[in-house]
Amino acid sequence: MSLEALGMIMLGLLCIAIFVGFPTAFTLLALGFFFGWGGFGWERVSNLMVSRAFFVMSNDVLIPVAIFIFMGYLVERSGILDRLFRSIQIATGPIRGSIYLATLATCTIFAAATGIIGASVTIMGLLAMPAMMRANYNVRLSAGVITGGGCLGILIPPSVLLILYGATAGVSTVQLYAGAIIPGLILSVLYFGYIIVRTWINPSLGPPLPKEERDFPVKQIIWMLITSVFPVALLILFVLGSIISGWAAPTEASACGALGAMILTAAYGKLNWKTLTESMYEAIRTSSMVLFLMVGSSLFASVFALLGGSKLIETFVLGLNLPPAGFILMAMLIIFLLGWPLEWTEIIIIFLPLFLPLLPHFKIDPLWFGILVAVNLQTAFLSPPVAMAAFYLKGVSPPNVTLVDIYWGMVYFMVLQVVALFIVFFIPEVATWLPKVVFG
Repeated sequence: MSLEALGMIMLGLLCIAIFVGFPTAFTLLALGFFFGWGGFGWERVSNLMVSRAFFVMSNDVLIPVAIFIFMGYLVERSGILDRLFRSIQIATGPIRGSIYLATLATCTIFAAATGIIGASVTIMGLLAMPAMMRANYNVRLSAGVITGGGCLGILIPPSVLLILYGATAGVSTVQLYAGAIIPGLILSVLYFGYIIVRTWINPSLGPPLPKEERDFPVKQIIWMLITSVFPVALLILFVLGSIISGWAAPTEASACGALGAMILTAAYGKLNWKTLTESMYEAIRTSSMVLFLMVGSSLFASVFALLGGSKLIETFVLGLNLPPAGFILMAMLIIFLLGWPLEWTEIIIIFLPLFLPLLPHFKIDPLWFGILVAVNLQTAFLSPPVAMAAFYLKGVSPPNVTLVDIYWGMVYFMVLQVVALFIVFFIPEVATWLPKVVFG
């Protein structure tokens, strides 16, 4: 059997193992080791395993992953999200769909403060879903707003996805952050526009907040907004502003952001030993999972390339004689379909490297391609059968909210994500303009 055939068998077994439900990191390590052993010997694959592990461990680009995750869990426990949602809800109370709008605004701000998607969906499910049910809001639209808005952290900086893409593709994380800001805001605006139009056409979907629940003096409402929005906005400006302006690298900015999150948590009286240890534990657990996946993927990709699998796929794609636009559409379709059964981490770390070597041939900007991938992978959290956002929300929703309702509610927001994807595809300047202006 040829080495190329051995590589394709390894890739096929990986797909089967993932779909069956085997732990991805262990599967990558096991397949990489055993097929490497069979392909080019024990000694070489052992050396390769050690070198790949040290390569990931010494990659400075991955340091902000753990720190940003810690910052996110700390902000989650500070209680600021509750204050933020409540103040925006009261301020938008007279408007139709005010709770929808308050949820989306809170999710957008929270996404810019942390990239923890699961925490965002869970917290907003606890805060917003009961309020929506009491106000007789549409169940499916409510579920769509919470899951769609809660997943904005995949795209909006400081996105952990963009850090991993930068490490995988060799693209500056700073420039990726600059490129993701406008597409992230466009997607958020599409959500807002959709809600406004739907509630204007059918007011019963989201009636205004009852007057007794929003009957506060104007000065008090303004003060509530200032004390809830301003601290988070300051934290966001401090972290993202220092990165994009060049004052600090992502590593230094993430450390300052974690310190700012601790100060913010202390200011709201929630900083204690339990909060700190729980945040550290969750951050270590989550980042260890991601980084262990990176080690397994690095070994698997190296063995796959040495067996000739990468070259075989490259030759096949080039043999199709696709134009650059055709290649991008094919890649985006494959990534979109992979998002149905897989999580975004597996797609970024395992399957995306198959496309990256082809970008120079088609003269595609890897930064623009990365933003397209990030917008596309928004759908991974909303795509059945995995659709992790649906399970996060179902776990904290009232019993009358079924998974079917949540799935149907997410469909409309998946369509909006596809619209945003086509906007970035047909107008590349949406993603490339800000990096060019800031970095030249």
